[in-house]
Amino acid sequence: MHLKTHGEFSSDPDKTYIVAYKQLLKGQDIANLIASETAERANNIELLVLSACQTAAGDNRAVLGLAGIAIRAGARSTLSTLWEAQDAPNTELMLKFYDELSKPGMTRAKALHLAQQSLFEKYPAPNIWGTYILVGNWL
Repeated sequence: MHLKTHGEFSSDPDKTYIVAYKQLLKGQDIANLIASETAERANNIELLVLSACQTAAGDNRAVLGLAGIAIRAGARSTLSTLWEAQDAPNTELMLKFYDELSKPGMTRAKALHLAQQSLFEKYPAPNIWGTYILVGNWL
């Protein structure tokens, strides 16, 4: 499942959300959505990509942000961001990540690593390629 949107994380659940069309999905809504998706199937969501700014950013009361909410709700792994993700580089990274991930025997961790390396060659500043983090199952 891939979500490219805007969002905000706070240890206050009422201030945690992602934008979904004309409404805000709050943290508990996201957890409920993931939990209902996994309950309807025999297995969990294998990979949830939260392609928005700061989806893995937490604070001193709640670590891993929206990525942590997703993992606790049943997603096996999440690809998320620690800080702002710029649109063009974000799109490039995601295309490369999915291209690499589609190769036989490729792990999520290796696909992300190769996508980040590719981004680094074009945008060497770490704030561009370094924002991405894989949480949960890396395989």
